Amino acid sequence: MNALLDLFTPDCIALHSPAKNRSETFALAGSLFSQRLNLNSDLIISFLNAREDLGSTALGAGVAIPHGRVKGLKDPVAALVRLDTPIEFAAPDGLPVSVLIFLLVPEKATQQHLEILSSIAQLLSDPDTRSKISAENDPKKVCQLLQEWSA
Repeated sequence: MNALLDLFTPDCIALHSPAKNRSETFALAGSLFSQRLNLNSDLIISFLNAREDLGSTALGAGVAIPHGRVKGLKDPVAALVRLDTPIEFAAPDGLPVSVLIFLLVPEKATQQHLEILSSIAQLLSDPDTRSKISAENDPKKVCQLLQEWSA
């Protein structure tokens, strides 16, 4: 079963983002999630920042998985942001990040959260998939790629 199947919607995929730093990128993700979930974007940003402050969620190879637990959230949701210009993100390989998959999970999520994070990490570790995500300009096609991906 694909753990990513129901996480992404085209309205939560932002390609060609002009964000220039972590703050602007998190603000964009907060806005995307806010519209989809009817939650306050500042609250979402605070959950993302709280996790990121513990250590970078960058994996290397230009990708990161910022994530957080959100009180009151019923189901996990994800968003993808692709930046026009890569940003510093304290990646283990020292490379800047241009593709970020944001994940929000319910406050009590445990095993499911870990399985989703593992699936996203596997997806982003695949050079072919990263290349397709970086080249595609249609949010619907990126969404389809993410939903159909399997390890």
